[in-house]
Amino acid sequence: QVQLVESGGGLVQAGGSLRLSCAASGLTFSIYHMGWFRQAPGKERDLIAVISWNGGTTNYAAAVKGRFTISRDTAKKTAYHQMNNLKPADTAVYYCAAGSLFLRPDDSWGQGTQVTVSS
Repeated sequence: QVQLVESGGGLVQAGGSLRLSCAASGLTFSIYHMGWFRQAPGKERDLIAVISWNGGTTNYAAAVKGRFTISRDTAKKTAYHQMNNLKPADTAVYYCAAGSLFLRPDDSWGQGTQVTVSS
């Protein structure tokens, strides 16, 4: 079955950086768009970054544009999310997802990884 396993979350001070990884198995990684979502307590799960199946197109939510970078390595079947200049408002559970729709690639989900940014 499809498995998406996130890693790389943790506690970081404001202004710091983290890199999340999402290792995929059980799917043809190269044909799916990959996205990173996040969900803060009491809030909806929001799409914050997406990368197309071939890596040629990316899109970011306004709140993270210029600070976060999504990428993918097809040979390793892994998607990445480099997060720089982190702010306390970035504190959330971050989820990796794969899907056929670029605007919302949510056919399959990872279990989530906690990112906490202290001030």
